[in-house]
Amino acid sequence: MLALFQIISVLLNVLWWIIVIQAILSWLVAFNVINTYNDFVRSLLIALDRITAPIYRPIRRVMPDLGALDLSPLVVLLLIYIIDGILLPQAYQAIAL
Repeated sequence: MLALFQIISVLLNVLWWIIVIQAILSWLVAFNVINTYNDFVRSLLIALDRITAPIYRPIRRVMPDLGALDLSPLVVLLLIYIIDGILLPQAYQAIAL
């Protein structure tokens, strides 16, 4: 059972880094540090968007529209932190007893 919780924790950690990398890349594109004319950058942005869009979609429906400011990655990172840091250890302790 411990292996299942460790796998979930690793997957949440990978998702955390995917969201952080996507946020940093979107800032770099917004400030014209990198451009999307580069095939590698464009394909990386599209891949990251396809991974994270299904996760952001329910949160974007609930949150108010703030224009160009998108807080859904921050909400997802907060949820990942809560799940990985609080809920998973408590669930493991409850099952282990």
